[in-house]
Amino acid sequence: LKLNKEVLNLGELISSAIQDIKNQIEDRSVQVWYEPKREDIIFLEADRHRVVQVVTNLLSNAVKFTKGHGGTVSISTEKKKGNDDDNREVALVRVKDNGSGIDCDIFPRLFEKFATKSFQGTGLGLFICKGIVNAHHGKIWAENNADAEGKGATFYFTLPIVKGSLTAITKK
Repeated sequence: LKLNKEVLNLGELISSAIQDIKNQIEDRSVQVWYEPKREDIIFLEADRHRVVQVVTNLLSNAVKFTKGHGGTVSISTEKKKGNDDDNREVALVRVKDNGSGIDCDIFPRLFEKFATKSFQGTGLGLFICKGIVNAHHGKIWAENNADAEGKGATFYFTLPIVKGSLTAITKK
């Protein structure tokens, strides 16, 4: 997978993905919440098109499986320490919905080719997302929500953030 990397603002990429599926959001009467805070500005060295593709796919799936009025999808980001030996920081992106959750039959193969129970999808979206995230040296995973409502699912992915100060990055 060829990547055209550049320094990007993660919040702007997420906002772009939301705009890309605005009609789908309105058609389904689902509320999408994303309110980036100033202190949450995160810069990545990544392929703009590919990262937007990942966020758009996760959002589109969340909206599709969150049925009608009262359905909500929230997106949040934060900086975290990575799990690897070089102690790098990563951006953690969370896409959470209160939809039907992930079917237990499909869960073990969720990120494999053709993993779907939907008649509308090909089962390739999450497989492609995994390839894109892996190409950026990140991780992607999902879980069913275990909160008070016990409904829906949360998809997570991490991407390495650009090292250095905000000032140094914006002067590039």
